[in-house]
This record gives sequence, C-alpha cells and structure tokens, in this order.
Amino acid sequence: MLLPLLPVAAAGQSGSDADLAKQLANPIANLVSVPFQFNYDHGLGAEDGTRWLMNFQPVIPIDLGADWLMISRTIVPLTWQNDVVPGENMQLGLGDTVQSLFFSPKNGSSLTWGLGPVFLLPTASERTLGSEKWGAGVTAVALWQAGPWTVGGLGNHIWSVAGDADRSDLDQTFLQPFLNYTTASATSLFVNTESSYDWEDDAWSVPVNFGVNQLMTVGGQRIQVGGGLRYWAEAPDGGPDGWGARLNLVFLFPK
Repeated sequence: MLLPLLPVAAAGQSGSDADLAKQLANPIANLVSVPFQFNYDHGLGAEDGTRWLMNFQPVIPIDLGADWLMISRTIVPLTWQNDVVPGENMQLGLGDTVQSLFFSPKNGSSLTWGLGPVFLLPTASERTLGSEKWGAGVTAVALWQAGPWTVGGLGNHIWSVAGDADRSDLDQTFLQPFLNYTTASATSLFVNTESSYDWEDDAWSVPVNFGVNQLMTVGGQRIQVGGGLRYWAEAPDGGPDGWGARLNLVFLFPK
C-alpha cells in the first residue's frame, strides 16, 4: 500500500508547519528530532579517493524546570571510503562520536542561545576512521529568528584529554555560521559553512553547503527531506576537493 507523501502545507496547516520548519533551523529547539545526513566528497588522499559519510544526529531536549532546557546533540558518523588511505582500498565503519550538551534559557524571545560542554568519544571501529583520543571542551550557539529568517552560528573547541599516546593530540575549533529562509509552505532554503581549524597542523577545512529542505507527512509521520551541494573552499593536504553533495532526512516528534 502506498503511503501519502504530501508537503504538509497541503493539509491546511501551513502556519504551524512553517513554524515547525523554522524550529528545525534552530540547532537547540525544544523539539525531538532524529536527522540522518548523507555526504559525498571526492579528491581525498594521493589517489583522489571518494568518501560517503552518514551522520546520525539525534537531538533530545530535556526540561530542567520552568526556566531552563538542556539539549543533547549527538553526532555518530558512519563512513565508507575508497582509495583514501595508502595501502588500503576501502574502509567501512564508525567514526568518533561528538556529544554536545547545551544549557539554554526558556526566554521565548527571538534571540536563542545555549552554552555547555562537548565531548569526543573514541568510538571509531577502525584506526583510520578515528583519532583514538578522548576529548573535551566547550560549545556554544546563538541565533536570531525574525519572520522567515534564521541567522546564527554554532561553534566548539575540543582538546584531547586521554587516549593513545602514539596518536597526535587534538586541538580543534569548529565554526558553523548559518542562514535559513523558511516559506509559508514549510520549504527551507539554507546556506552554511562547517569550518574547522586544526591548531596542531595549522590547517583549515571549509566546506560551504547550500540547498533546500521540505517538511512532509508520510503516513502520519512528520519528516523533512532535502539536499544540496557543497564546495570545499579550503581543505588540508589530502582533504576533499571541489564539489560534493548532501542529502538530509529528519524524523520529527513534536510535542
């Protein structure tokens, strides 16, 4: 049996669903969501290898009373790559997990912010897919929402605190400025960068992402689907090159 696949505005809910789509543009919204993000890049390593990366990114808000929320954001990567590591044709497995906890006030204003700790967990299933280091640091996010617009930024810094002494120490900054425009039909246009700077190697990675997402209902389940392109404006030696692609699938569980 085919399930109905409709932009949610078609069900006569464009106002509330546009608001729901705007919440998804907020990394620390009071909304349970389960995103799957699929990324494709090429030009890696000495042999111009390819990489498919799927990030599993559940977001779970936890109520801390009348005034505060704690938002748990987890990123678990699953990587398939080919001709990237010298002497190995293919690697498939989990990478290191990044766990962020944001403490955010329930102020109800157009300005939203959150601050808290971030942790790196050495969950990689292969040595070539992770750092073999435990890491910790601080993370923060701030954004402004007015009308259809969302503009803001998210960042963190992680230092290694334990792990394999033979592996390089971690000292990395991540910066993600973002801009999102949401229409009355719950369509979202986005552009962002996901820049990181490795202080140990003095190297930037700067992918620029842009695309479109659409909120839908499939058999009663709210989802957001979409995709776009990415361009590597800067990458370290052996890093991705040129254009890549991204697909998004988000399962929503509004209250």
